[in-house]
Amino acid sequence: MTGKPNIREIHPTAGIAGGDIMIRGAGFRFVGDIRPRVELGGVDAPLVISSEDFMVAKVPEGAISGDLLIHAGADSSDGWPFEVAVNIADNLHPVANPAVDPLGNVFTTFSGQRGQKVPVSIYKVDLNYNVHPFVRDLMNPTGLAFDRAGQLHVSLRNDGSIVRINAQGVVTPFVEGMGIATGLAFDTQENLYVGDRSGTIFKIAPDGSIFVFATLEPSVAAYHLAFGPQGYLYVTGPTTSSFDCMYRISRHGQVEVFFRGLGRPQGMAFDEDGNLYVAASLSGRKGVVRITPDGKAELVISGAGIVGLAFMGRALLLATSNSLYYLNWTCRGRALLE
Repeated sequence: MTGKPNIREIHPTAGIAGGDIMIRGAGFRFVGDIRPRVELGGVDAPLVISSEDFMVAKVPEGAISGDLLIHAGADSSDGWPFEVAVNIADNLHPVANPAVDPLGNVFTTFSGQRGQKVPVSIYKVDLNYNVHPFVRDLMNPTGLAFDRAGQLHVSLRNDGSIVRINAQGVVTPFVEGMGIATGLAFDTQENLYVGDRSGTIFKIAPDGSIFVFATLEPSVAAYHLAFGPQGYLYVTGPTTSSFDCMYRISRHGQVEVFFRGLGRPQGMAFDEDGNLYVAASLSGRKGVVRITPDGKAELVISGAGIVGLAFMGRALLLATSNSLYYLNWTCRGRALLE
């Protein structure tokens, strides 16, 4: 059999190093004993599976965004564009979404194991992707959220407290007694919602009043919170199941299942069209899953270890358990509107 390989589809079309790429087409043939070769951004991609019409390759270390091609002997396929996320910070320990201030600075954590004290608790990544220590001496910083005044709010799961941090890095206690405090999110009235992974969503009013907003099944890791269209609060909380639910909660605290079938769902963000992006696995494939408003799910970014994400213009910031990545994207994040 001769003729150049023909790619019909690749899925997904974006990822971080180590993520799986499924490739369908024809003519993915051996030449003698040499199997076809996948190239991405000028770097050979490790093959996991190879047949005449189906391949699985991994995003190689050192690859840049560019064309994915298949080479069979002297013949090569036409290129298919693939976006590779760029590593912008290492030696971190995020456990939830990064946060972006109005100027475009990115904030993320070195959270550590529960009860572990680390030299730097929160890092700031400036617009030139320089990484600076921002706050020290916080134990187990977890969730991050900015209010309209530009103050960063941080949950500390070690003691269940929330602190506020101004632009100069000055820390002020805000509230205590939030259980195993994890996810944070503000609504349009500046109420702050706090996920206690043992089963409670707290609501903190601007005057400091605290309410139990809703109760859910306890999580083995953390609650992650994000506000979506029509004022619903969306919640993930991974359990020991590989078929977890995503919940949404109305303004009145009524809980319903929005989607069922994700593995270990964690950080979330909405785009301008109301699609929900969540760090999770779908049908055993790890990365970022996009769920449309009518509940259709698709893996759109491939990669293991992703725990959170945030939009920054037409880009996505991806947090893994030890790094932060920048990925060009096709749309913007959703503004917090009524």
